Amino acid sequence: MVLLLLGIMSHEHDHEQEKLVKTSVYLEDEVLEALAEAARELERDTGRRWSKGGVIRLALSDFFTRRGKLL
Repeated sequence: MVLLLLGIMSHEHDHEQEKLVKTSVYLEDEVLEALAEAARELERDTGRRWSKGGVIRLALSDFFTRRGKLL
C-alpha cells in the first residue's frame, strides 16, 4: 500500500496553489518499484525531487489529458 500524503502543492512557475486530498492506493510491489524508478528518472531530467505521489499525479494528468479532460 502507498499512502499518498498530499497537502498544498505550490507551482513556482505560475504561483498558483492546488489543494490536494490525502488518499490511500493499493499497488503491486512491481508498480511501486516502477514508480520509484520513474521518480529517479524525473529527478535526473528535471533536477528537482519527485515523490511516488508526484509521479502518480503526473501519470493521471497525462491519462486525463489524452482523453480530452483538462484537470
